[in-house]
Amino acid sequence: MTGSAMVLARIVEPTSKAEVVRVLDEIGAPAVSLRTLFRSLARSQARDYRGQLATAAWAHSVRMSGTAALVLYDVTTLHFERDDEDELRKVGMSKERRVDPQVQVGLLVDPAGFPLEVHLFEGNKAETTTLIPVLSAFAQRHGVRDMVVVADAGMLSAANLNALEDAGFGFVVGSRITKAPYDLAGHFERHGNYFTDGQVLESARRMGTGKAARVRRVVYQWKFKREQHDNKAINAMIERAEKIADGRAPLKKARFLKVTDATTEPGQVTIDRARQLAGLKGYVTNLPASSMDGAAVIAAYHDLWKVEQSFRMTKGDLRARPVFHHQREAIEAHLTVVFAALAVARHLQDATGTSIKKIVQTLLRTARSATIEINGQRLTLDPDLTDTARDILKRLETGH
Repeated sequence: MTGSAMVLARIVEPTSKAEVVRVLDEIGAPAVSLRTLFRSLARSQARDYRGQLATAAWAHSVRMSGTAALVLYDVTTLHFERDDEDELRKVGMSKERRVDPQVQVGLLVDPAGFPLEVHLFEGNKAETTTLIPVLSAFAQRHGVRDMVVVADAGMLSAANLNALEDAGFGFVVGSRITKAPYDLAGHFERHGNYFTDGQVLESARRMGTGKAARVRRVVYQWKFKREQHDNKAINAMIERAEKIADGRAPLKKARFLKVTDATTEPGQVTIDRARQLAGLKGYVTNLPASSMDGAAVIAAYHDLWKVEQSFRMTKGDLRARPVFHHQREAIEAHLTVVFAALAVARHLQDATGTSIKKIVQTLLRTARSATIEINGQRLTLDPDLTDTARDILKRLETGH
């Protein structure tokens, strides 16, 4: 009861735990005391509420999609409004370029973006080292085998991929495009820089060194729209390099700028290489083409935006940051509440096709029922719903 009250309050108006009582009172929800709320937070870890939520989330995902074999993973940071560090809150690489102490949060979602696991890590922990612990916990909790994880290019290193494979996981990750000229040498020899829009090409690349090196399947795709975007960025970088070379801008590090003892000039070789690669994007996988063809590999990777969408909901609609708790147990409990709120919010959005913000404004903030008693007779008055509110409720009832 108390935990669900905190989840409801976070969806309606993300605020401090001390304000939960006010939020619940404003929407007419059953009241709880502040002391009871904090006792509930203390029980969260001891009773493994997040583990129970993860089990329910997985069951929901399987019920909706029919499979949990493909999962998407990414990492974000949550900062603290204080300067001192401890064993958990550390200053690290911040995605928002902040210098506050922070923690890292690893989020695992299904292909629809529904959250499956949330894990907390030290603020200075390397993102690449968070992946296997999250996947292993997920696989062990649900007994899932033959799982495939999709992650961004930041997770790409030969050692990371070997560790994933040795742990029994399939993977699809972004590939560093600088290797494309070597991987696709045959294409460039026969066709030059010509590609058809949407063209998919495959190659194999030996990744790693020594005995740890393994041959990996690499899938590439060329898109006309991406080439336009890439060339626009290249032109801007060339212009910057020319300004520095001509003395119209101060000397500083810039792509395409070739600096020698005698001259400072745009580097034509690197410019030509960039033009050659414009429009290409690569993906590395350990899955054979028989189980996932090139188009499916690309489609799986492009679903990563759904993880970022869930992170945006977490940070924006649910305002998971900044974090004001001090003890690790309290921070973990806060993350459990956010995890539950994210799962409920994503389900509401998926079922109604309406943003959680609009659902809150249309239903949770305004719809009211009332119970009155006259001469010992109790009457219940139904809420006066708008057409929009009725439509949302109908979609929730029917599931679409």
